[in-house]
Amino acid sequence: MGWFKKDVFGYYIFLKKILIFILGIISHRRYHGFNKLKVEGMDILRILPDDQVLFISNHQTYFADVAAMLHVFNAALNGQNDLSHPLKYLTNIKHNIYYVAAKETMESNWLAKMFKLVGAITVERTWRHAGKSVKRPVKFKDISNISKAIQNGWVITFPQGTTRPFKPIRKGTAHIIKENKPIVIPIVIDGFRRAFDRKGLQIKKRGILQTMVIKPPLPIDYENDTIDDIVEKIEYAIEQHPDMIKVLPKEELEEMQKLDKERKFWKY
Repeated sequence: MGWFKKDVFGYYIFLKKILIFILGIISHRRYHGFNKLKVEGMDILRILPDDQVLFISNHQTYFADVAAMLHVFNAALNGQNDLSHPLKYLTNIKHNIYYVAAKETMESNWLAKMFKLVGAITVERTWRHAGKSVKRPVKFKDISNISKAIQNGWVITFPQGTTRPFKPIRKGTAHIIKENKPIVIPIVIDGFRRAFDRKGLQIKKRGILQTMVIKPPLPIDYENDTIDDIVEKIEYAIEQHPDMIKVLPKEELEEMQKLDKERKFWKY
């Protein structure tokens, strides 16, 4: 592979690999050091094709969730069952991993812009901007870019579009699934909200056990399942269906209530 080869979005692959290596070394202890990340289902990653894979996950922080998945994906593809020996898997990066992120988040500061080069597919939120509710049409280019990434590799998306739990699944994700017919892999994460701030950059608490459960492919009838059918399957797969809120542990409910109070005074 030449030094100046680019990915489907025009980013230099060698630069992408260098950034992932540097950020991976910096962030490694957050998942295999003063905090621990317990992962289930890494073997599923090793049998997936090189492209046409869509990962759907619940969302707890802006950046720590994706960073953890990049660690886990690359460790698994390099034959590891945990995140030990980072120098081994970070030197052999799968470069065609992308993730969907809000455009305003990825352009908010220089660090976010650097994360964008790692593989962000930026989209404009249709329901929220600068902390305020809005209503605007979906940009065809955004959908086209997600489809392009799916056809080229693995794509991580957070179908709720927010870090707040039990919010509705955006139907756009279901439309993308119907259109592209990818293998859909659900992921359920926990502990990130307790370990990091909302952005996932600052450490809020040490000694936290974070978990990531990678599930088998979601059974979808691409021809006959309706958009609502797919939305409901996603809700249950990533454990964000409204019926599941009643089983939240008391600690999690108290944390949610605390965050809601803080947001009333948050200045965007």
